[in-house]
Amino acid sequence: MVAPPWHHEAQRQQALIAAIDTAGGDGTVMASLTARGLEVYRANAQVAADRALGAAFATVRAMVGSEDFSHLAHEFWRARPPTRGDMGEWGAEFPEWLTAHPGLVPWPYLGDCARLDLALHVNERAADAEFDAASLALLGTCDPEHTHLAWMPGVHLLSSAWPIATIHHAHQTEADEREHAFEAVRAALAEPRTDAFPQHVLVARKGWRAMVHRLDPIEAGFARGVQQGDSLGAALADAGSGFDFAHWLGRALRESWLKGVVVSAD
Repeated sequence: MVAPPWHHEAQRQQALIAAIDTAGGDGTVMASLTARGLEVYRANAQVAADRALGAAFATVRAMVGSEDFSHLAHEFWRARPPTRGDMGEWGAEFPEWLTAHPGLVPWPYLGDCARLDLALHVNERAADAEFDAASLALLGTCDPEHTHLAWMPGVHLLSSAWPIATIHHAHQTEADEREHAFEAVRAALAEPRTDAFPQHVLVARKGWRAMVHRLDPIEAGFARGVQQGDSLGAALADAGSGFDFAHWLGRALRESWLKGVVVSAD
């Protein structure tokens, strides 16, 4: 049986501790080696934390700057250390940790920006899947109350009271368009916050790259019904007569949101 990745990480940690503990019989030498070993370990941990979180949360890193992000990564490492050997799986709690961080109160949108970064990161690590084009014929032959739309692996919906899509887009623009893009960010942040979510996004991978797609409130409501497992009939009923399903479906197919159509037995 092949040991899981976290098992190898645990063995590595235990070996490091054992090597430090048995470095020498003399107490002074052992203490010196222990201190040096821990110092090296801490330095390596900080670099690993910065590298792993920086790869997953590129927008947040760009927003706060490399130096401050490195400090946050190290602080997060101490608060929520990794439990698995695959560092790409570490950081799921980072958005909530940022939201609760007392030093980041002046930037309340950082947590939701991190949630979008995390959705993109997880989406690009999701399993590959083939689109079942033949299943589309079921839309014209089966009862919508027993028909369901299946997402591609890793598709994620996110709604935020902050302009997370606008912020993300600004950090993806070319240098000659960046000032205009950040003007849009400043304008969006200056708008009063309301109880309604102003920005809805769907994250899906096209080819190898995860993409951010803006949705209007009706589109987002329909997509959330699909995500929750509602039948096509129920999701359409909730969306109302103003929802253009044909337009939405065309976009979903072009942007690789859907894996296919399935019919439930009941």
